[in-house]
Amino acid sequence: MEITKPTVTLLAVTPNAEKLIEEAGRTCYLSLDRIAEGTEKSFIRNCIKRGHHSILEHAAATFRITGASRAFTHQLVRHRIASFSQQSQRYVDEAGFNYVIPDDIRADEEAAALFRECMARSEETYRTLRERGIRKEDARFVLPNALESQIVFSANFRELRTILHLRLDRSAQWEIRRVCADMLLLLQKEAPSVFGDFVIDGETMTARSDLL
Repeated sequence: MEITKPTVTLLAVTPNAEKLIEEAGRTCYLSLDRIAEGTEKSFIRNCIKRGHHSILEHAAATFRITGASRAFTHQLVRHRIASFSQQSQRYVDEAGFNYVIPDDIRADEEAAALFRECMARSEETYRTLRERGIRKEDARFVLPNALESQIVFSANFRELRTILHLRLDRSAQWEIRRVCADMLLLLQKEAPSVFGDFVIDGETMTARSDLL
């Protein structure tokens, strides 16, 4: 079955994340006596502008991503300061798999027909191999990058800022831009002082303040 868009779900986030970040940061300057209602906003934004990003590592978020391709997950797992749990092709039978078709291919009738034919052929070959007793861990070698692969990943806020900075740039691939745009909207609700300097611009994003 074809999938038209990914789904990003926020599974968990550090409680009172911004207050925690402020407390950690003010420990560096021994200014804990300045903590009051609402002081975290200006404090965090000033720290980010000055390049004091280590305090952001005290808070983290966990996401579940479905409806995205294995091509996408190959990019995501390259971010090394994070934890990943991904759908296994060794233990999960992929007969009848879902797949992602890029918009550029979908818009071209002939290209779309070729693409769908390739998906059907891969799925048929996979089924035939399994019926012949080939183990899933070996039959998976014929599976396409377009195949849906669910993944759960966790990262601290500093790493999430790095991911957003890199993957919502105009030069990034379209699918990971879409996922990161959805992630950003969720993070801005939970920690606006940390992620509020990022602005969605169509399918790309730019930051008002320097990241590094």
